[in-house]
Amino acid sequence: MSAFNVVRFRVKPGREQEFIDAHRNASEKGFTGAQRIALIKTGERSYCVVGEWESFNNIVDARPQMISLLDAFRDCLENLGGELGVTDPVSGETVFQVNAAAPKARRAGGARRKKPAKKATSKGAKSRAKRKTGVKSSGRKPAKKTAARKSVKKHR
Repeated sequence: MSAFNVVRFRVKPGREQEFIDAHRNASEKGFTGAQRIALIKTGERSYCVVGEWESFNNIVDARPQMISLLDAFRDCLENLGGELGVTDPVSGETVFQVNAAAPKARRAGGARRKKPAKKATSKGAKSRAKRKTGVKSSGRKPAKKTAARKSVKKHR
């Protein structure tokens, strides 16, 4: 079963690029069992790291490597207050997960449902649809405008 870890940080003023670069360098080395790791800016000098892992054991096994990474940029971080220190870490096994694109892809045979054509619901929409097709409710094409009709229209 997959697992996630999330760690919240607040970076000291002027040290953000150093903090980002440390994470970029660590991601190049990689972590065994990590499927995805994202560094997210959540506010002014506030960040979270979110990691998706193959299993919770992979997180446990990677903790020494993650602590080593933290030690490389620990002096870039502000204390979060309370009893937290410079990080606010949480981790655990996935109990529910949804892939937003999956419901469409799960249809039998991989076929996607076609959207139904929009129906004309208002009188205005119906008359616009009739004008587009050039067909009146009687099924005939509209009569050509005569000179008399044109002059009436001008004086309105």
